[in-house]
Amino acid sequence: MLSITDARSSDLPDFSLFDCIVVGAGFAGSVIARELAERSGKRVAVIEQRGHIGGNAYDELDENGVLVHRYGPHIFHTGSQRVYEYLSRYTEWYDYAHEVLADIHGAYTPVPFNLNSIEQHFDGHKAAALIDRLVERFGMNTKVPIIELRAQKDPLLSELADFVYQNVFLYYTQKQWGLAPEEVDPTVTARVPVLVGRDNRYFQDAYQGMPRAGYTPLFERLLDYPGIEVFVNLDAAEVLEFVAPDAGSDTPFAQTRASGAAFVGEVVYTGPLDFLCKKRFGLLPYRSLEFVYEPHDCKHVLPCGTVNYTVSEDYTRITEYTWLTGQDISHTTLMKEYPLAFEDKPGQVPYYAILDDKNRQHYERYLGLFASLPNFHALGRLAEYRYFNMDQIVERALELADSLCVG
Repeated sequence: MLSITDARSSDLPDFSLFDCIVVGAGFAGSVIARELAERSGKRVAVIEQRGHIGGNAYDELDENGVLVHRYGPHIFHTGSQRVYEYLSRYTEWYDYAHEVLADIHGAYTPVPFNLNSIEQHFDGHKAAALIDRLVERFGMNTKVPIIELRAQKDPLLSELADFVYQNVFLYYTQKQWGLAPEEVDPTVTARVPVLVGRDNRYFQDAYQGMPRAGYTPLFERLLDYPGIEVFVNLDAAEVLEFVAPDAGSDTPFAQTRASGAAFVGEVVYTGPLDFLCKKRFGLLPYRSLEFVYEPHDCKHVLPCGTVNYTVSEDYTRITEYTWLTGQDISHTTLMKEYPLAFEDKPGQVPYYAILDDKNRQHYERYLGLFASLPNFHALGRLAEYRYFNMDQIVERALELADSLCVG
């Protein structure tokens, strides 16, 4: 039976008596906790600062009875058979392939921008010439990052690149990251490609879908295993302490303590490292999001799950959750998504690391504090200060489990 203790209303155990401590009950923490308990018979404490499990994938019924993702839309897709089969142990799937349209001056256009998009925005002869040139240069069913397309010397491809850059990439990127496009890391810009093909799906992975009953029941099954105890509404700093041999700000930690006693078990941390270290080197830069919900008394408002606003509006996109979840009801909920700088204000969530060389060095300084602790493992978007999709997080958690659950 799933064991969840609310730290606000219960006495806490001696955490030094657990075999492993996992901080965070999202995909990274839940998968590694399950694997440590099931494959190695460990007694695992999962510490979650929020009042629920599931991390940013947490979903619930809103006041309108619509199943919504409280921290933004999470669409499962993967090319990894291992990840798909692993999660299939804990959920059945609703057969869903995500489609996204960009509102370009009132015209709904498939994104990633593809051959269908070209035919929508260019006249017949020009569209045919652009398509022929794209296929000739890159081949069918390839993805070309907008930055690579802009680097082409061919006048036809330059014309296409300029259109996509101005109408799909530029304003959306400025809103999302608060940066000029040239300041955005290439790993981010690579996620905005032109698709040389006619597949209007947002993802082309072999395995796609949504948990049929929702993400939260998936996590409930994932964490329901003997030896796993989950503690919500608990800050890891109340349990864990990392001790250095001297007071130097960059001196690596030499010991881990849990509940005031030395702890030699595995510690897997999935949150932001700067917070774990009490921000001694200052706050790492992140982007956050604000969500505004709109109930509607009709079956659907949008023509698909998500519409991106790439040339207008202060928000980046609107998501309609009944498309994503397959809920067959007479009403719906829209969610507008407003990006903003993370300023560590109450209620703000750090969602995206802002990647550049300076920020990576800042992060590495924090990570260096844990270099002498072989039992400490940073895992996940925030802890590793990188962008990962859900399936990548699951895969990384399984790979960490492969290395820890031996013998």
